[in-house]
Amino acid sequence: MIRSRPSKDLTKDPGRPRTPAALAWRRFRADRTGMAAGVVVVLFFLLGLCAPLISAAYGKDPYTTYGQNEPGLLDEFGYPTGALGGAGGRFWLGLEPGLGRDVFTQLLYGIRTSLLISAVVVLIITVLGTAVGLIAGYAGGWLDAGVSRIVDIALSFPSTLFIIAFVPVVQSLFVSADRQTPTWMRVTTLVVVLAAFGWAPVARLLRGQVISLRGREFVEAARIGGASPIRIVRRELLPNLWTPILVTASLSVPVYVTTEAALSFLGAGIDEPTPDWGRMIHRGAEVYLSDITYMLIPGVAILIFVVAFNLLGDSVRDALSPSGR
Repeated sequence: MIRSRPSKDLTKDPGRPRTPAALAWRRFRADRTGMAAGVVVVLFFLLGLCAPLISAAYGKDPYTTYGQNEPGLLDEFGYPTGALGGAGGRFWLGLEPGLGRDVFTQLLYGIRTSLLISAVVVLIITVLGTAVGLIAGYAGGWLDAGVSRIVDIALSFPSTLFIIAFVPVVQSLFVSADRQTPTWMRVTTLVVVLAAFGWAPVARLLRGQVISLRGREFVEAARIGGASPIRIVRRELLPNLWTPILVTASLSVPVYVTTEAALSFLGAGIDEPTPDWGRMIHRGAEVYLSDITYMLIPGVAILIFVVAFNLLGDSVRDALSPSGR
């Protein structure tokens, strides 16, 4: 008598991923470039979050003018003595020309400033753009036409030029000209203005995705079954939009990091004495011919972060949507 071999129940195999998230994670782990980029991005976030602890252990802060308080750290022209901007065992990345502040702690706290602003902006534009795209794409008709015209108008603005123009105007509404604008006001203004010009591309992308989904069989079946529009959007459409939402958000963070640094470089962003990458590059450009180190360090940091985050976004896209490779 020949006994049949029992078939293996794949659903009970603990080593086999059974959810789309597990499959995406397996594909992402197989991408060495994406994993390396993810490690770099996580390292930047940890350095920014732990900046006060690292600064306390390091024994320096980004505000004290060490070069002016101690003789011998700066020469008669205000430039750090020694090679590489005075880098050494005491000041790991050297000193800032003129004021003599520690570059390493300025870089750490600059990570906090840039990542805080960019993360909040990306969160706002993702939520707002997703909501607008879902409503316009699913409702259709006159509502879709009206929202589409608003999106077209928002996209037609030269955003960088208008941001530079609007930031001082918005700040002047709340702070008089004879007073210095507080840091929280500058940060809030940047977040509001950047979000006001940044939601439209997300809304247009999600609107197109919703239009392609609302005619699918599972949406029609839910509508015939008596499901409300809110339930259809929440249970049928939104779960199928997580891939473009996550990919768009991951690719938007480095864009707004560089945008915030550019605004600070042009004088429309973060001002003294708050540490910021753009302000450091602006200060380094003033002393470029005599000391390139102070401008080079934040420039290289921005380059590494942007490249790593873009590679991470590409890997996340490939992991979530392998057919789009």
